[in-house]
Amino acid sequence: MLRLMDTLLKGARARAEERVTDAYAIELIEQKIREAQASFRSAKTTLATLMQRQRVEVRAMDDLDTRIADLMERAGQALNAGRDDLANEAAAAIADLENEKAVRQQTLDRLEAKITRLRHSLDKANRRIIDLKQGAIGARAVERERRAQAGLNGRIAQTPHIAEAEELIARVMGQDDPFEQAEILSEIDAALDHSGVADRMGDAGFGAPSRTRTEDVLARLRASS
Repeated sequence: MLRLMDTLLKGARARAEERVTDAYAIELIEQKIREAQASFRSAKTTLATLMQRQRVEVRAMDDLDTRIADLMERAGQALNAGRDDLANEAAAAIADLENEKAVRQQTLDRLEAKITRLRHSLDKANRRIIDLKQGAIGARAVERERRAQAGLNGRIAQTPHIAEAEELIARVMGQDDPFEQAEILSEIDAALDHSGVADRMGDAGFGAPSRTRTEDVLARLRASS
């Protein structure tokens, strides 16, 4: 029983969440776009920081190259002058600088790889944000149309004149035809007072007709022609 109640509660919560999502779909879309734009701006800031570090490393590498070249020249001059002590000192400094350069080169390589990946991610994110904005425009248009239609349906449903007119039309269409009713009454009266018996017998050839018939007129016309 407890498991059943828990399942029912979960189902009710899920349906409530769906109703809220449907009711505030446009607002949720716009909020998601704002969050995506905020993440995009944060990623751009990160990219700018990485590019700044890259430039610092490049300048440091250039400075190391300059210092190494200068010390190499001085060490050569010291060797030529027989100052092995100075040449050894310069060689030790050059070794340290080259080791530092190797470490900085590794750092620079990692930075360049991160920058490349982040640029690619930013390009994809930018395209997706553009698609989201275009989708939001379409969703807002559909929502406006839906609300307008719902409002129109509501106003029509709340307008009594249309319902009253429909009811009057139904009443008029349902009323009896007065002409048909008069004919029926005449037939009833004729049957009651037997006034139609002589007419029917005359039409059948028993006695003189009580009224002129079409056949009589045609017979006279043929006889006179």
